[in-house]
Amino acid sequence: LFPESITTEQQSLVLVKRLLAVSVSCITYMRGLFPESSYGTRYLDDLCLKILREDKSCLGSLQIVKWIQGCFDALEKQYVNLGFYALSSSPDHFTELYQFKFKYKKKVPQMDISSNHREFVAGLCSEDVKQASRLLLRTLYLLMQDLGPLPNDITLTMKLLYYNDVTPKDYQPPGFKEDASPGDLLFGGDPLNLRVGSVSTDFHLMKVRVTTDKKRVRKADSNLIRQNGPTEISHQGLDCEEEEEEEEKSTKINLLDLAFSQEEVIGPEKKRKVSEPEKLPLNAKK
Repeated sequence: LFPESITTEQQSLVLVKRLLAVSVSCITYMRGLFPESSYGTRYLDDLCLKILREDKSCLGSLQIVKWIQGCFDALEKQYVNLGFYALSSSPDHFTELYQFKFKYKKKVPQMDISSNHREFVAGLCSEDVKQASRLLLRTLYLLMQDLGPLPNDITLTMKLLYYNDVTPKDYQPPGFKEDASPGDLLFGGDPLNLRVGSVSTDFHLMKVRVTTDKKRVRKADSNLIRQNGPTEISHQGLDCEEEEEEEEKSTKINLLDLAFSQEEVIGPEKKRKVSEPEKLPLNAKK
């Protein structure tokens, strides 16, 4: 499931891609969005993973696979900052949100000062990275098991947000187009925000978070709960660096959590570029 070694940028990219694909597969399978025929089976230690595959008998799962492949293109180019999957039971109101945050690092090897020779020591240990990956997937699976059923009529959509300073204005991943949504998505319920986990390599950082209705959570590890989470989701968000700083310093402004318009915060010239799938929305659950 994971590369044997995670010491190069390409190996790190493969890991992040697989984590994204497996995580989205887990979400769609555990939330009952597609039939069993849309999934293959892989094992991670004692954990049985269901992985989305191109099932021609299910157009919905085919569409999700194409969305993931489009996100892969943006990851390869190091453009995408945030991908989120929203489950909605009514227009412009989501009932569950899955956020995937990506950062890209410039690896700076450290010098081994204990040696007489000027050698560079390795960064993050591959085994530690793989262990963090296992923990993230296991935590996500356990969380999915603790969530109550979704409403019968659910619509699934995806949005991609980018780093403005490196992303060409005309760039769109395969299968995506410029976001045409007129406003923000609002949460339809009492939101509970859960930190699923993160995986960091020498080249990438990926964080996963879930927002769902409190009434739908049967039980949750208190360490996963994030206080003062969003009830309004701005598709544009804060500037990426400002967002990271504010996320660490304050619970008043969280990721994609704006109580006022983006123009009031950072000005219209810094609006975040956003993409949506070309075929939207997808009626996932019947």
